[in-house]
Amino acid sequence: MEQPRKGPLAGVRVLELAGLAPGPFAGMMLADHGAEVLRIDRVTAVSDEPRHDVMDRGKHTIGIDLKSPAGVEAFKKLAAGADVVIEVFRPGVAERLGIGPDDLRAVNDRLIYARMTGWGQEGPLAPRAGHDIDYIAVSGVLSMLGRAGGKPTPPINILGDFAGGGLMLAYGVLLALFERERTGKGQVIDAAMVDGAALLFSMFYAGVQNGSWGSRGTNLLDTGAPMYDTYETSDGGYLAVGPLEPQFWAEMVARMGLDDLPSRDDQANWPRIHERLTEAFLTRTRAEWEAVFEGSDACVSPVLSMDEAPRHPHNQARGTFVEVEGVVQPVPAPRLLGSGTGGLAPATRLRDLSGWGLPEEEAAALRKAGVLA
Repeated sequence: MEQPRKGPLAGVRVLELAGLAPGPFAGMMLADHGAEVLRIDRVTAVSDEPRHDVMDRGKHTIGIDLKSPAGVEAFKKLAAGADVVIEVFRPGVAERLGIGPDDLRAVNDRLIYARMTGWGQEGPLAPRAGHDIDYIAVSGVLSMLGRAGGKPTPPINILGDFAGGGLMLAYGVLLALFERERTGKGQVIDAAMVDGAALLFSMFYAGVQNGSWGSRGTNLLDTGAPMYDTYETSDGGYLAVGPLEPQFWAEMVARMGLDDLPSRDDQANWPRIHERLTEAFLTRTRAEWEAVFEGSDACVSPVLSMDEAPRHPHNQARGTFVEVEGVVQPVPAPRLLGSGTGGLAPATRLRDLSGWGLPEEEAAALRKAGVLA
């Protein structure tokens, strides 16, 4: 039987400059599918102990003092043998350090230089600080999130940092790798979280303009509709209810014994239907309702905690979660059947850089000088 490969990105080498969530997440996505990712940290941050942060899984780590000319030269030697550099600084910082796109592509014109920022490389906000909540605010996304009559509610930092940032950066790397197969040349990627968040809401921008999407919390998919919301159960649990299609709705109300509900087709009835469902779901525990909807197409699911999700029978059957040295974490996604993944192990210190183009005698001298860890 043919053995699965180590992943579709096996052989791709990535230098990941240490940063906060979106950069490491992009590096994890690449490492998950076989890329060799070397995290470049501060010298003082490198430890002999494995890094158990999930987003560092499958990576190696070293420390380089990039404020030292010797450290910059060492980094350039590593970049000469790399396919991708993930850079997470504010615009202009990499250039001032001497490791900007032009500096590195001078030693490797096939290099893909992937830049991750909140505001992008240009524009009036480009040099300013910010966080996920700021990027989704300026993109217009935050204005759409929350219940009717309430204030905008940020969905933790998933939309800007991870979906609009890290995932878009990883996607950009794949596009650039594909393009390099045709041109033989590298590429500079400008991944901005404000751009990525806006793109994720493409459907809703169109809806607002054509009048099919109204104000926050009044629409079909944002808790405005009774058939797409969460409801509390008698034991303090919650159920996610999403029977949007008429046949699924009919199955749900039949199993609940609520065939006398007013028509959901009339939006004026939505508040009353909400009330009736709220009252009904409070009459049983979450487990009891799970039993009611077992094996049905009613689109009703338990809202599981982070502790419960890995134990759910479906997630266990698919192997959606795995434990790596005591840390439970999601497995790589998406799955490419017939192809393997990278190593799901904590990041470890890389001690031999000769394979990356930095001879051991040079590395030893840099370690002694405190430039390399």
